[in-house]
Amino acid sequence: MHLHTTASDGTLSPAETVEAAIRAGLTGIGITDHDTVAGVAEAKASAAGRIRVVPGVEINTEAQVDEEWREVHVLGYLVDVASPALQDELQRLRVARLERARRIVDKLATLNLAVSFARVREIAGGGPLGRPHIAQAMVEAGLAGSVLQAFQLYLGLGKPAYVERYKLSPEDAVRLIHAAGGVAVLAHPGLIGDDAIIAPLVAVGLDGLEARYPEHGRREAKRYAALARRHGLVVTGGSDAHGPGFPGRATIGAVRVPDKVIEELAVRRPAEAAVRT
Repeated sequence: MHLHTTASDGTLSPAETVEAAIRAGLTGIGITDHDTVAGVAEAKASAAGRIRVVPGVEINTEAQVDEEWREVHVLGYLVDVASPALQDELQRLRVARLERARRIVDKLATLNLAVSFARVREIAGGGPLGRPHIAQAMVEAGLAGSVLQAFQLYLGLGKPAYVERYKLSPEDAVRLIHAAGGVAVLAHPGLIGDDAIIAPLVAVGLDGLEARYPEHGRREAKRYAALARRHGLVVTGGSDAHGPGFPGRATIGAVRVPDKVIEELAVRRPAEAAVRT
C-alpha cells in the first residue's frame, strides 16, 4: 500500500513493481509515487487482473509544529488520476521543486561551490529533486565531506545556499485528495516527530493513519493503531519500498496489511466520487 516506482524516485518501473509484488505473494498494491500519478496506468495495465492496483499518490507537504517546520507526507488512495485539480497541483509542486533546486545550485555557484545541475538531476533519477540530491552532488565534487556536512554548512535552514520551498499544507493535501475522489492517509507519523499534527488533520477529514511501517517499532505501531481507532481512522500500513538498490528502504511486501483495509478505505470515499478503481 506504499510503493514508489521510476515515475518518482523508485528503481523499478511500474510494470516491474507489479511483477515484484506478484512474486512476493501480494494480492494488492498501492502505487504512491511522490507528487505524481504517472505510474498508475502502466501498473494497472501490467497487472491485467493478476493483482489489484490501487491508484495513489504521496503528496509532500510541510506543517509548522511547535514553531518548527516539519515535513509531512499525505498518502492519497483511490484517487481519480485524471482529476484536473489533482493534476494541476501536482504539476505545481514538481515545477516548484525543480526551480528551487535550480536556485540552490545558482546560489552555490556564487559561493564558488559549483555543482552540475545536470548531475543533480541524474542523482535524482527522474524522481522529485531535493536538497539531498544536491548534497550528494557536492560530496561527489569534493565540496563537502558528507551529505550531513553539506546541510550543516550550506543547505540547511538559514545557511548561505538555503532557498525557501513552495509550501503546501497537509490540510490542503487532504482537501485535494478528497476533491479527486480519494481518501487521505497520514504517512509514517512516527517520522514526523510530533503527534500534534494528527488532530488538525482529523478535523479536516483525514481518513487513515499508516500505523504499520518499517521504521515504527512494534510498540510504536500499536500506539498509532490505537490512536487511529480513537479518532475513527482506518489503520493502514506500508513498506515505503523504493525497489532494489535504493539505500535504507524496506523491500516490497516487507509490511503487509489485510485486503479488508482497501475496502475500509473505499467506503470512506467522498459520496460524489465516481472513479473506476
